[in-house]
Amino acid sequence: MNLISASDLRSQLASVRLLDARPDSTDYAAGHLPGALHADLNRQLSTASDPGHDPARGGRHPLPSLPRFAAQVGAWGIGPATRIVLYDANGGGNAAARLWWMLRALGHEEVRVLDGGLPKALGAGMPLTSDLAPVTTLGPYPVARWQFPTVDAEEVETLRKDPGRKLLDVRSQERWRGESEPFDPVAGHIPGSLNLPWNENLGPDGCFKSPEALRALYGPLLDGTPPERLAVHCGSGVTACHTLLALDVAGLPGAALYVGSWSEWCRSDRDRDPRP
Repeated sequence: MNLISASDLRSQLASVRLLDARPDSTDYAAGHLPGALHADLNRQLSTASDPGHDPARGGRHPLPSLPRFAAQVGAWGIGPATRIVLYDANGGGNAAARLWWMLRALGHEEVRVLDGGLPKALGAGMPLTSDLAPVTTLGPYPVARWQFPTVDAEEVETLRKDPGRKLLDVRSQERWRGESEPFDPVAGHIPGSLNLPWNENLGPDGCFKSPEALRALYGPLLDGTPPERLAVHCGSGVTACHTLLALDVAGLPGAALYVGSWSEWCRSDRDRDPRP
Protein backbone atom coordinates (compact mmCIF):
# COMPACT_ATOMS: atom_id res chain seq x y z
CA MET A 1 0.00 0.00 0.00
CA ASN A 2 1.06 3.57 -0.69
CA LEU A 3 -1.19 5.19 1.95
CA ILE A 4 -1.23 5.14 5.74
CA SER A 5 -4.06 6.20 8.04
CA ALA A 6 -3.58 8.74 10.80
CA SER A 7 -4.32 6.13 13.47
CA ASP A 8 -1.71 3.76 12.06
CA LEU A 9 0.84 6.56 11.81
CA ARG A 10 0.23 7.56 15.41
CA SER A 11 1.22 4.08 16.57
CA GLN A 12 4.30 4.00 14.35
CA LEU A 13 5.74 7.51 14.77
CA ALA A 14 8.91 6.30 16.45
CA SER A 15 9.83 3.98 13.59
CA VAL A 16 9.36 6.20 10.52
CA ARG A 17 11.02 9.22 8.95
CA LEU A 18 8.37 11.89 8.57
CA LEU A 19 8.60 14.51 5.82
CA ASP A 20 6.35 17.58 5.82
CA ALA A 21 5.71 18.57 2.18
CA ARG A 22 3.65 21.71 2.76
CA PRO A 23 5.01 24.34 0.34
CA ASP A 24 5.36 27.19 2.84
CA SER A 25 8.32 26.76 5.19
CA THR A 26 6.73 29.22 7.62
CA ASP A 27 3.87 26.76 8.12
CA TYR A 28 6.40 24.08 9.00
CA ALA A 29 8.24 26.41 11.38
CA ALA A 30 4.98 27.37 13.10
CA GLY A 31 4.11 23.77 13.86
CA HIS A 32 4.68 20.31 12.40
CA LEU A 33 4.24 16.71 13.46
CA PRO A 34 6.93 15.54 15.90
CA GLY A 35 9.99 14.22 14.12
CA ALA A 36 9.08 15.70 10.74
CA LEU A 37 11.64 17.35 8.47
CA HIS A 38 10.57 19.88 5.86
CA ALA A 39 10.67 19.00 2.16
CA ASP A 40 10.72 22.26 0.21
CA LEU A 41 8.91 22.06 -3.14
CA ASN A 42 10.84 24.91 -4.76
CA ARG A 43 14.30 24.09 -3.43
CA GLN A 44 14.44 20.34 -2.84
CA LEU A 45 11.68 18.76 -4.93
CA SER A 46 12.30 20.99 -7.96
CA THR A 47 14.75 23.56 -9.29
CA ALA A 48 12.18 26.37 -9.24
CA SER A 49 14.37 28.53 -6.97
CA ASP A 50 17.57 28.06 -8.97
CA PRO A 51 19.07 31.19 -10.57
CA GLY A 52 18.09 31.44 -14.21
CA HIS A 53 15.14 29.05 -13.90
CA ASP A 54 13.08 29.30 -17.08
CA PRO A 55 9.58 27.75 -16.97
CA ALA A 56 9.69 27.42 -20.77
CA ARG A 57 12.37 24.76 -20.25
CA GLY A 58 10.93 22.22 -17.86
CA GLY A 59 7.94 24.10 -16.45
CA ARG A 60 7.46 25.89 -13.15
CA HIS A 61 8.68 22.92 -11.09
CA PRO A 62 11.34 20.99 -13.03
CA LEU A 63 12.77 17.88 -11.44
CA PRO A 64 16.19 18.26 -9.84
CA SER A 65 18.97 16.15 -11.28
CA LEU A 66 19.12 12.59 -10.01
CA PRO A 67 22.44 13.10 -8.15
CA ARG A 68 21.10 16.27 -6.51
CA PHE A 69 17.94 14.59 -5.26
CA ALA A 70 19.83 11.47 -4.16
CA ALA A 71 22.09 13.71 -2.07
CA GLN A 72 19.07 15.45 -0.55
CA VAL A 73 17.47 12.14 0.38
CA GLY A 74 20.67 11.14 2.16
CA ALA A 75 20.75 14.51 3.93
CA TRP A 76 17.29 13.68 5.33
CA GLY A 77 18.85 10.56 6.85
CA ILE A 78 17.08 8.25 4.45
CA GLY A 79 18.65 5.03 3.19
CA PRO A 80 17.18 2.07 1.29
CA ALA A 81 15.78 0.50 4.47
CA THR A 82 14.18 3.67 5.91
CA ARG A 83 10.40 3.68 6.37
CA ILE A 84 9.06 7.04 5.20
CA VAL A 85 5.72 8.81 5.69
CA LEU A 86 4.87 12.00 3.81
CA TYR A 87 2.15 14.55 4.51
CA ASP A 88 0.84 17.95 3.52
CA ALA A 89 -2.34 19.86 4.34
CA ASN A 90 -4.21 19.26 1.08
CA GLY A 91 -4.86 15.54 0.84
CA GLY A 92 -1.47 14.96 -0.78
CA GLY A 93 -2.00 17.56 -3.49
CA ASN A 94 0.37 20.26 -2.18
CA ALA A 95 3.53 18.22 -2.67
CA ALA A 96 3.29 14.97 -0.67
CA ALA A 97 2.29 13.01 -3.78
CA ARG A 98 5.07 14.68 -5.80
CA LEU A 99 7.58 13.57 -3.15
CA TRP A 100 6.02 10.08 -3.13
CA TRP A 101 6.55 9.88 -6.90
CA MET A 102 10.15 11.07 -6.63
CA LEU A 103 11.06 8.62 -3.87
CA ARG A 104 9.37 5.73 -5.65
CA ALA A 105 11.15 6.78 -8.83
CA LEU A 106 14.41 6.32 -6.94
CA GLY A 107 13.32 2.75 -6.32
CA HIS A 108 12.44 3.27 -2.65
CA GLU A 109 9.67 0.88 -1.61
CA GLU A 110 8.91 1.84 2.00
CA VAL A 111 7.16 5.17 1.42
CA ARG A 112 3.58 6.07 2.35
CA VAL A 113 1.44 9.19 2.07
CA LEU A 114 -0.64 10.12 5.12
CA ASP A 115 -4.21 9.70 3.93
CA GLY A 116 -6.11 12.92 4.61
CA GLY A 117 -2.91 14.75 5.49
CA LEU A 118 -2.31 17.00 8.47
CA PRO A 119 -6.02 17.58 9.25
CA LYS A 120 -6.48 13.84 9.82
CA ALA A 121 -3.35 13.70 11.99
CA LEU A 122 -4.66 16.50 14.17
CA GLY A 123 -8.06 14.81 14.32
CA ALA A 124 -6.34 11.66 15.57
CA GLY A 125 -4.84 13.62 18.46
CA MET A 126 -1.30 14.00 17.17
CA PRO A 127 0.36 17.16 18.50
CA LEU A 128 2.31 19.85 16.68
CA THR A 129 5.77 21.04 17.62
CA SER A 130 8.14 23.76 16.47
CA ASP A 131 11.19 21.74 17.57
CA LEU A 132 13.60 20.75 14.82
CA ALA A 133 13.90 17.00 14.45
CA PRO A 134 17.34 15.44 14.87
CA VAL A 135 18.73 13.79 11.77
CA THR A 136 21.78 11.64 11.11
CA THR A 137 22.91 12.58 7.63
CA LEU A 138 23.74 9.76 5.25
CA GLY A 139 25.53 9.70 1.92
CA PRO A 140 23.61 10.03 -1.34
CA TYR A 141 20.85 7.50 -1.86
CA PRO A 142 22.26 4.71 -4.08
CA VAL A 143 20.50 4.99 -7.42
CA ALA A 144 21.50 4.85 -11.09
CA ARG A 145 18.41 6.19 -12.86
CA TRP A 146 14.85 7.42 -12.42
CA GLN A 147 12.76 4.25 -12.41
CA PHE A 148 9.34 5.77 -13.19
CA PRO A 149 8.54 6.91 -16.74
CA THR A 150 8.44 10.55 -17.84
CA VAL A 151 7.70 12.23 -21.16
CA ASP A 152 8.90 15.55 -22.53
CA ALA A 153 7.14 18.08 -24.76
CA GLU A 154 8.34 16.41 -27.94
CA GLU A 155 6.91 13.05 -26.93
CA VAL A 156 3.66 14.71 -25.84
CA GLU A 157 3.40 16.25 -29.32
CA THR A 158 3.59 12.74 -30.74
CA LEU A 159 1.42 10.86 -28.27
CA ARG A 160 -1.46 13.37 -28.35
CA LYS A 161 -2.05 12.38 -31.98
CA ASP A 162 -1.74 8.64 -31.35
CA PRO A 163 -5.14 6.90 -30.97
CA GLY A 164 -3.43 4.15 -28.98
CA ARG A 165 -2.23 6.54 -26.27
CA LYS A 166 -3.92 9.03 -23.96
CA LEU A 167 -2.94 12.34 -22.38
CA LEU A 168 -4.64 13.34 -19.13
CA ASP A 169 -4.73 16.89 -17.74
CA VAL A 170 -5.63 16.93 -14.02
CA ARG A 171 -6.12 20.68 -13.59
CA SER A 172 -9.57 22.06 -12.80
CA GLN A 173 -12.19 21.98 -15.53
CA GLU A 174 -12.18 25.80 -15.67
CA ARG A 175 -8.45 25.89 -16.37
CA TRP A 176 -8.66 23.06 -18.89
CA ARG A 177 -11.46 24.85 -20.73
CA GLY A 178 -9.41 28.06 -20.74
CA GLU A 179 -11.92 30.01 -18.66
CA SER A 180 -9.29 30.95 -16.06
CA GLU A 181 -5.53 30.63 -15.66
CA PRO A 182 -4.11 31.90 -12.36
CA PHE A 183 -0.47 30.80 -12.84
CA ASP A 184 0.57 30.69 -16.49
CA PRO A 185 0.55 33.27 -19.30
CA VAL A 186 -1.78 31.37 -21.63
CA ALA A 187 -5.12 29.72 -20.81
CA GLY A 188 -6.36 26.50 -22.39
CA HIS A 189 -5.15 22.94 -22.77
CA ILE A 190 -3.06 20.69 -24.99
CA PRO A 191 -5.20 19.60 -27.94
CA GLY A 192 -6.22 15.99 -27.63
CA SER A 193 -5.91 15.89 -23.84
CA LEU A 194 -8.60 14.51 -21.54
CA ASN A 195 -9.54 16.20 -18.27
CA LEU A 196 -10.18 14.68 -14.85
CA PRO A 197 -9.27 17.04 -11.97
CA TRP A 198 -6.91 15.56 -9.38
CA ASN A 199 -9.19 16.33 -6.45
CA GLU A 200 -11.71 13.85 -7.84
CA ASN A 201 -9.36 11.26 -6.31
CA LEU A 202 -10.53 12.32 -2.84
CA GLY A 203 -13.76 11.65 -1.03
CA PRO A 204 -15.72 14.17 1.07
CA ASP A 205 -13.51 13.37 4.07
CA GLY A 206 -10.37 14.49 2.25
CA CYS A 207 -9.02 10.94 2.00
CA PHE A 208 -8.41 8.92 -1.13
CA LYS A 209 -11.37 7.04 -2.49
CA SER A 210 -11.27 3.27 -2.25
CA PRO A 211 -9.33 1.28 -4.86
CA GLU A 212 -12.66 0.09 -6.28
CA ALA A 213 -14.02 3.64 -6.57
CA LEU A 214 -10.81 4.84 -8.21
CA ARG A 215 -10.92 2.00 -10.72
CA ALA A 216 -14.51 2.97 -11.50
CA LEU A 217 -13.35 6.56 -11.99
CA TYR A 218 -10.41 5.83 -14.28
CA GLY A 219 -11.72 2.78 -16.14
CA PRO A 220 -14.02 4.77 -18.46
CA LEU A 221 -11.28 7.34 -19.04
CA LEU A 222 -8.75 4.69 -20.06
CA ASP A 223 -11.44 2.91 -22.11
CA GLY A 224 -9.21 -0.10 -22.71
CA THR A 225 -5.95 1.83 -23.04
CA PRO A 226 -3.27 0.23 -20.81
CA PRO A 227 -2.02 2.59 -18.06
CA GLU A 228 1.46 2.30 -19.58
CA ARG A 229 0.08 4.15 -22.62
CA LEU A 230 -1.15 7.07 -20.52
CA ALA A 231 0.74 10.30 -19.74
CA VAL A 232 -0.44 12.60 -16.96
CA HIS A 233 0.16 16.31 -16.52
CA CYS A 234 -1.15 19.34 -14.65
CA GLY A 235 0.13 22.90 -14.41
CA SER A 236 3.69 22.17 -13.29
CA GLY A 237 4.06 18.46 -12.60
CA VAL A 238 2.97 18.51 -8.94
CA THR A 239 -0.72 17.59 -8.70
CA ALA A 240 -0.25 15.21 -11.64
CA CYS A 241 1.62 13.02 -9.15
CA HIS A 242 -1.53 12.87 -7.04
CA THR A 243 -3.30 11.18 -9.94
CA LEU A 244 -0.32 8.88 -10.50
CA LEU A 245 -0.62 7.89 -6.84
CA ALA A 246 -4.38 7.38 -7.22
CA LEU A 247 -3.82 5.17 -10.26
CA ASP A 248 -1.35 3.13 -8.24
CA VAL A 249 -3.85 2.80 -5.39
CA ALA A 250 -6.40 1.66 -7.97
CA GLY A 251 -4.06 -1.06 -9.20
CA LEU A 252 -3.40 0.79 -12.48
CA PRO A 253 0.31 1.69 -12.28
CA GLY A 254 2.67 2.55 -15.11
CA ALA A 255 1.50 5.92 -16.44
CA ALA A 256 4.14 8.52 -17.30
CA LEU A 257 4.56 12.00 -15.85
CA TYR A 258 4.91 15.02 -18.12
CA VAL A 259 6.97 17.09 -15.68
CA GLY A 260 6.90 20.36 -17.61
CA SER A 261 3.11 20.15 -17.96
CA TRP A 262 1.00 23.11 -19.12
CA SER A 263 3.45 25.65 -17.67
CA GLU A 264 6.11 24.48 -20.12
CA TRP A 265 3.82 23.67 -23.03
CA CYS A 266 2.17 27.10 -23.14
CA ARG A 267 5.53 28.91 -23.04
CA SER A 268 7.88 26.75 -25.10
CA ASP A 269 8.85 28.01 -28.57
CA ARG A 270 5.96 30.47 -28.55
CA ASP A 271 7.74 32.99 -30.76
CA ARG A 272 9.40 30.55 -33.18
CA ASP A 273 7.22 27.47 -33.49
CA PRO A 274 4.25 27.92 -31.17
CA ARG A 275 2.68 24.77 -29.80
CA PRO A 276 -1.05 24.40 -30.29
